[in-house]
Amino acid sequence: MNLMKNKETVSLGGAHNALAPGTVVKGNIIAEEDLRIDGKVEGIIESAGKVVIGPQAEIKGDIHCTNVDIMGKVIGNLIIKDTLSLKASANFSGDAATVKLEIEPGAIFNGACKMGGV
Repeated sequence: MNLMKNKETVSLGGAHNALAPGTVVKGNIIAEEDLRIDGKVEGIIESAGKVVIGPQAEIKGDIHCTNVDIMGKVIGNLIIKDTLSLKASANFSGDAATVKLEIEPGAIFNGACKMGGV
């Protein structure tokens, strides 16, 4: 008897990827879905979805995605198709190209920003 035949797959939302605290990646990351990073990355991050940089994360490299929420440290350039959001704990150094920019009080932004069509 095959029990899998009658089993339904339930999705609780879009697929996403996560990089846990303590994880270090040296190289590029390409994701077709949303991505959350709480570890360290040295390389280019590309995602067709949203990227969340957690408060303990450290990124050294460029980020190309649709939306990004930064709570940790990022050194690199950003190309964001929609919204760049720097949360209060964010520390960003680099240049950014985005359509919309949100900066919470307390966030650090050292660089230049070009807004408009990306």
